[in-house]
Amino acid sequence: MEEINSLSFIELEKVVKNLSENSFRAKQLFNWFHEKLVYDYDKMTNLSLSLRNKLKEKYPLYELYIVQKLVSNIDGTKKYLFKLQDGNIIESVLMKYKHGASVCISTQVGCRMGCKFCASTIDGLVRNLTPAEMLGQVYSIINDTNEKVSNIVMMGTGEPLENYENMLKFLELINNEQGQNIGIRHITISTCGIAPKILELADLNFGLTLAISLHATTNDKRCKIMPITNKYSLEDILDAVKIYITKTNRRVTFEYGLILGKNDSQEDAKELVTLLKGLNCHVNLIPINTIDEKDYKASSTKNIAEFAKILNAQNIQTTIRRKLGEDIDAACGQLRRRFVNL
Repeated sequence: MEEINSLSFIELEKVVKNLSENSFRAKQLFNWFHEKLVYDYDKMTNLSLSLRNKLKEKYPLYELYIVQKLVSNIDGTKKYLFKLQDGNIIESVLMKYKHGASVCISTQVGCRMGCKFCASTIDGLVRNLTPAEMLGQVYSIINDTNEKVSNIVMMGTGEPLENYENMLKFLELINNEQGQNIGIRHITISTCGIAPKILELADLNFGLTLAISLHATTNDKRCKIMPITNKYSLEDILDAVKIYITKTNRRVTFEYGLILGKNDSQEDAKELVTLLKGLNCHVNLIPINTIDEKDYKASSTKNIAEFAKILNAQNIQTTIRRKLGEDIDAACGQLRRRFVNL
């Protein structure tokens, strides 16, 4: 049975009707779940006792349990490990910027994409997260910190476009004006390049920010670090991105993790210019985090600066991502993997 706090307002109306209750109860429930962020029916004091008892019996609520929280002494980044109802562990990160607080959430337990530089993929995919479990990461962090969240990035563990329907439901609920009302333009979805789903997103024209994890300039190089390239080539992905830009009139971000000796040469930078020239895009250069189980190391500061200089000189807007939470295992999958392997 789908969790009640994964349901849309219209679906909640059907629930209360089936419980022989007045339809206005749906609005009250939605308000408790998504604005007041309450998971305990006993605290929903404007609901009748009989309704609360019926809800407890048919629709139990499960709050994500914080099993570990680390706070960076460097920049205040907070990393959370949450336990799900079935015992699985996921992770989320709260990051502070001048423009406000951003939460990076996971969309799956584990990941099957197999990217060589990412700890999330080492043990493969366990399952998709439900909309309530995705929302729960944001809501739990808000409740824990008492801070408003202004931006969400779906860049944690998992491939969001592989959990497409649940992701869309999450977007609907987090954007609802009766809930947290986080603007769709303040939400970023990061994908390794599931081309057909990029086209579906283009048709929806939500206005969200699309980020493509690129990380290489040729199919041969990309296959070695991102196996998904065997299914969707760079040409497939870029064709889909061009359609996305045309239909949405939104700039696309390309994430490029710089790996020492693998993809960080000046020749790589020039090849990237050729790939992206003329696109309405932004390149985010990412010094990768060192992962114990991998032999990939971050590019040198000099190489990163040279790489950015070449792109900017060709009018491809490029920034170097500031590394946050280096002292608390803030890279995707690192903390979760260490915890589950204890």
